[in-house]
Amino acid sequence: MKRAALHSLGCKVNAYETEAMRQMLEQSGYEIVPFHEEADLYVINTCSVTNMADRKSRQMVHRARKLNPDAIVVAAGCYVQTNPDQAAEDMAVDIVIGNNRKQDLIALIEDYEKNRSVSAPESAKQTRAVLDINRPGQDYEELKVDHPADHTRAFLKVQDGCNQFCTYCVIPYARGRARSRRMEDVVRETDELARNEFREIVLTGIHLSSYGLDLGCSLLDLIRAVHAVEGISRIRLGSLEPGIITEDFVRALAGMEKVCPHFHLSLQSGSDTVLRRMNRRYATEEYYHKCELLRQYYKHPALTTDIIVGFPG
Repeated sequence: MKRAALHSLGCKVNAYETEAMRQMLEQSGYEIVPFHEEADLYVINTCSVTNMADRKSRQMVHRARKLNPDAIVVAAGCYVQTNPDQAAEDMAVDIVIGNNRKQDLIALIEDYEKNRSVSAPESAKQTRAVLDINRPGQDYEELKVDHPADHTRAFLKVQDGCNQFCTYCVIPYARGRARSRRMEDVVRETDELARNEFREIVLTGIHLSSYGLDLGCSLLDLIRAVHAVEGISRIRLGSLEPGIITEDFVRALAGMEKVCPHFHLSLQSGSDTVLRRMNRRYATEEYYHKCELLRQYYKHPALTTDIIVGFPG
């Protein structure tokens, strides 16, 4: 049996997509082993949110090559999406898979193996699958996870892409425009996870607050639908934009006992001047009001955030 090892860098969306690729490999007959062990195939789901993330992505690719020089090394995700030429020049990488092509993992591996079988392994041509992620009309990439490695909590990706274009952020270029997963598909996967005895669901996306804008529904509609699934005891939300925190939204959440009172609201800066330069579309007073609104409906809400220190300029 062939052995495969996977490593995920970056956000919860990447973690979900890595789980989906793990499941694809298991269904194709691979034995999944820890990343530090020798394997026939290594898959690194890369990140590009910072220069450090780029560097770590390259380091993990080269570590895989050192672990087994004869293995097939796959670099997938945001780093290769935003740096396709650099990834293509990296001799440690055999297969480059951008975002919205991860569902093709098995077919791309099989094509590469066929090409390698008719030539010397060291001369096999790199396989490259990178779409123009910002091309109009990109669909949501349907990935599925029904038995995550974590046996109590399951991440559930419901949204991809971002239309915000904050001045510091590469994500719209790495992930493309905002697009949502169909609600019926989310509910179906939630039901499967519940039947597999997962009790906690974490709804996650690149810009979760924009869920449903392309489908004619809202994030609140989705939360209500997931809340109705029998067997799920806890629902957590990924990072939210302050703008989605309205009284109607918070009142509705407070009435759903499965929703955990933990809210991650990205602040990024406590300076209104810097927030304008960041193109964040809110001011500190508005952010403070949103926190007070949550405290009005929840006795002890957990509030967490992100802060960028040293914004350029």
